Amino acid sequence: MRIRITVEGKGYAEAELDERNPESAERIYESLPLEGRALLWMEEVYFDIPVTLDYENPSDTASPGDISYWPPGYALCIFFGSTQPYSPVNHIGRVTRNLELFFSVDEGDRIIIERMD
Repeated sequence: MRIRITVEGKGYAEAELDERNPESAERIYESLPLEGRALLWMEEVYFDIPVTLDYENPSDTASPGDISYWPPGYALCIFFGSTQPYSPVNHIGRVTRNLELFFSVDEGDRIIIERMD
């Protein structure tokens, strides 16, 4: 399940959803395309999405490139640096191309996520 993450006016990254939380990944993939306005927390970009999921295989750590769903905030999170989750998340994929794009994201930037396949 390959996806494209576009930051309007700044470029795009590519990612692949994986099997760490397969039900969460599938539900989000089925909901694409999604878009939102970026919020920042240290080296994490996140935004609310209209998908409600519970914890599946929660993790309280993240690596650069992890794409995760945060159930308490109904938010999609993209970790691009050393920041760790505020509270446990469901990891659903990883950025595979152009992770550095997220260092240029400003709060309020429009982000669009769509299928590549």
